[in-house]
Amino acid sequence: ISRKLYKNGFEDIHSHAFNGTKLSQLILKDNKNLRRIHNDALKGATGPDVLDISSTALESLPSYGLEAIQVLNATSSYSLKRLPPLEKFSSLLEAVLTYPSHCCAFRNLRTEKQNLLLSIFDNFSKECESTMRKLTDEMLDDSNNTSLWPAERNTHPFAVDEEISPYSYSTIFDDSEMAGFDFEYDFCQPKVLTCTPEPDAFNPCEDILGYSFLRVLIWFINILAIAGNFIVLLVLLTSHYKLTVPRFLMCNLSFADFCMGLYLLLIASVDAQTSGQYYNHAIDWQTGSGCSTAGFFTVFASELSVYTLTVITLERWHTITYAMQLDRKLRLRHAVPIMLGGWLFSIGIAALPLLGVSSYMKVSICLPMDIETSLSQAYILLILVLNVVAFVVICACYIKIYIAVQNPELVAANKDTKVAKRMAILIFTDFTCMAPISFFAISAAFKVPLITVTNSKILLVLFYPVNSCANPFLYAIFTKAFRRDFFLLMSKLGCCKSRAELYRMNYFSAYNSNCKNGGAATAPSKASQAFLLLSALEK
Repeated sequence: ISRKLYKNGFEDIHSHAFNGTKLSQLILKDNKNLRRIHNDALKGATGPDVLDISSTALESLPSYGLEAIQVLNATSSYSLKRLPPLEKFSSLLEAVLTYPSHCCAFRNLRTEKQNLLLSIFDNFSKECESTMRKLTDEMLDDSNNTSLWPAERNTHPFAVDEEISPYSYSTIFDDSEMAGFDFEYDFCQPKVLTCTPEPDAFNPCEDILGYSFLRVLIWFINILAIAGNFIVLLVLLTSHYKLTVPRFLMCNLSFADFCMGLYLLLIASVDAQTSGQYYNHAIDWQTGSGCSTAGFFTVFASELSVYTLTVITLERWHTITYAMQLDRKLRLRHAVPIMLGGWLFSIGIAALPLLGVSSYMKVSICLPMDIETSLSQAYILLILVLNVVAFVVICACYIKIYIAVQNPELVAANKDTKVAKRMAILIFTDFTCMAPISFFAISAAFKVPLITVTNSKILLVLFYPVNSCANPFLYAIFTKAFRRDFFLLMSKLGCCKSRAELYRMNYFSAYNSNCKNGGAATAPSKASQAFLLLSALEK
């Protein structure tokens, strides 16, 4: 019986609704209000072979009665985001679904069944070879026995009838092993499960992170980024010293990199929860608030970090270039509006995909990779170009700083080498973070991708967060000022009191010495210029 119940007004189907019915087709399409089929709705029924739930509001399929289904049509069923256990679809041959990720589940199911067929076929080949060898041996051994062999030959002369042949399939395999398989059909004309729509290049059949080593590595990286930047923020915000421009900028940088760590933590957590079954969680994750939040965090953190790094570099260059002109010194009242502009810019850039310009839903790692429209393409290119320009500005400023401190009259040779090495590390980390991602992203923005989404996840884990992990160490933790603030904070907690006292004495000694030299000097000396140059790089 074919039950065509399309375009009805019912909202659910009750238990045992088709009891005693032999169903060939159950057509429920275009029931816009149908939200629930009871788990036992098909109990007592035979079939159906074909189930059509397209254009319904169903959120789940019943767990009982799916074994006989050969064709499943679930197009435009946007509420159906999860599938029942795959073993329920034991007879399925064709599935037409709404989401490509669900076809990944059936692709895995198809592979498992094919592997089982190959395993049985391999065993069959070995058993056949053994059986034929046994038959040949019997023929040779009994060649002199004229009475036995003809009788055997007359009884089953190479018989293929399973009921009378001692060499039939049933003697080779157990009943449980051959259950559900027809030899001629399954081996000679194997069933191939077809599923549409096929997963695309943006959403391959894999977990969020794809590679197993990335799943381990991302935890170390996000913990390092979160812990390092949290410590920097804690020390700088609790320090009793005056909030200077470098400290203020460092707080902004640490907060941006801390947000990047949160993004990586969110991705790692969801990957761990959905490992092996991402196809059943892909829609909820990518279309939900979780992926949008993660995408906003990463774009906001990335742009604010790049912006703040550029401002820090410009501030250092400005401090060194105009070291003796105190009236041109950058004050906190100048830095605050500059960083306010950076915050507004970063928030605006991160919010655009939420407003329809590109999208965070395109890929499982929640980056704005949607370039279908010209506006989305322009958005991606704008971000990449701005990042490249920022890198060029940073490199140019550090080259100018190096030229300034290279003057032998100002800085000793060993100090010059130390400064050069430190600036080389800063530029190298920036380049490592920006160059690979910018290169591949620009090519993809022009719709000439040079790397797959799967391989781009390596860039996401190994290169994308490099700055977020390195910045707290390069710009704060490795500086003398930070170490002083850190030990002073620890002394308040009852630890490292002797080290804190030593830093306190050195600070006041240097302060008094500078006051005396400043009062006696009538003009800036070469030594004082050198001191200012080095202190600017140590901030």
